[in-house]
Amino acid sequence: MEAHSYATAPADSPWLESLPVQPLLTSEFDVDPGAVYQRLRRQYGPVAPVGLMGVPAWLVLDYREVLEVLRNESLWRRDVRYWRARAEGRLPYDWPLLAGYEVRQTMFMDEDEHRAARASLHSALRPFQEARSPQGWELRATVASFADELVGMLAAESGAAGFADLGAQYTRPLLLMVTTKLFGCPVELGDELVMDLWRMLDGGPDAGPATGRALAAMTRLAAHRRARPGDDLTSYMLLADPGMSDEQLGRELFMNAVYLNDITGNMVMNTLLEVLRGNASVRRSLSAGQLGETINRAALVNPPVANMCFRFAARDVRLGNFWVRAGDVVSPSAAAAHQDLLAIGSSPMVGSTVSTRAHLGWGAGPHGCPSAARELGGMIVSTAVGRVFDHFTKAELTLPPDQLPWRSGPVVRGLRLLPVRYELGGGLPSPRRPREEEHVPTPGADSQAKGLLSALRRLMFGGR
Repeated sequence: MEAHSYATAPADSPWLESLPVQPLLTSEFDVDPGAVYQRLRRQYGPVAPVGLMGVPAWLVLDYREVLEVLRNESLWRRDVRYWRARAEGRLPYDWPLLAGYEVRQTMFMDEDEHRAARASLHSALRPFQEARSPQGWELRATVASFADELVGMLAAESGAAGFADLGAQYTRPLLLMVTTKLFGCPVELGDELVMDLWRMLDGGPDAGPATGRALAAMTRLAAHRRARPGDDLTSYMLLADPGMSDEQLGRELFMNAVYLNDITGNMVMNTLLEVLRGNASVRRSLSAGQLGETINRAALVNPPVANMCFRFAARDVRLGNFWVRAGDVVSPSAAAAHQDLLAIGSSPMVGSTVSTRAHLGWGAGPHGCPSAARELGGMIVSTAVGRVFDHFTKAELTLPPDQLPWRSGPVVRGLRLLPVRYELGGGLPSPRRPREEEHVPTPGADSQAKGLLSALRRLMFGGR
């Protein structure tokens, strides 16, 4: 960022609210967001004023400026209380993105408060991160078992060859099953949690009520595990910070569930897509058995979070070609920044591995994904992707890549579905059937898979 002697913005520099901002979420953006980022960069430079559902914001486009915003916590705050428009009551009361930012948890804290909360989360995640610990070994085995179970259910329902949606029939239920297992959710919480998480993640007019219901579900889970601790993340979070109230723990679980399902799920889907659509560099790394590099290359082309969570300027600061005022909202765009890395990686003077290591799929800076969560997420993604190519002897897209439907919003750009024609190899596990003496379904992989799939199907058809 350019150093400047001014302590405050010059009087003649424009305010964000005074600029004729362009709406970001247009039909053009839905079809080709990369072209929109390029046009904004040509018109404004590294930082552009845009409109997000009627609210003006600064969109940070270039990799250098994005890293500056992500790394400088003292200047670029995450606490929504720094947002001037919110403090002055100028946000629409029903603005759909505000509900999530009002949930006060680790992601939206700063400095000492953030570091303490982050340390507690890291401590709670550590047993599951370590592959040699009983908890880590069991979780890894469970993720693989769930993935095998879902492929086995696909084979049982549709045969060894046919058509499938690797979103609705594999990735989404897999991540929801992992969430249920990792958090120690009682089976009866499953349907309610699934329905409201997806309503909240998709945004829209019911995002606020869905957020409230999901928070209430997570708060009940926190109270349940306080009374009946187990070998799960919820119980370990209570051990790491016994002073947390049920409401505080519920907020932390809520946001971790969002990230585990949306970010990790998008990374799985985007990696599968890049392989299936024939991305040469991604396929080469997969063929070489470099699954981690395969995931990195896919995240570079299509990051799981296109535009990262808002930051708020703590003081007036020069960024790109503009002065950003104290309290202005800034959205760092990983997707736009990655265009810079792809251009660098295509240069004959720079090796391609430089760009893949620098992707922002897990964030960066003090609010980047904690190492324990990053390793855990990486394990889930690599297992989910690897299991598909272990079991599928053939898979090809049934739609051209440019006709695939996307969830295109101000934060996430994720596939709505990933339709394939497939052929399966032999040796698939059969869905487990309850023993005759069982009067209720055992909460194993099969019952969780069927319950979550049922909830997703009801949601697709508009059920509560």
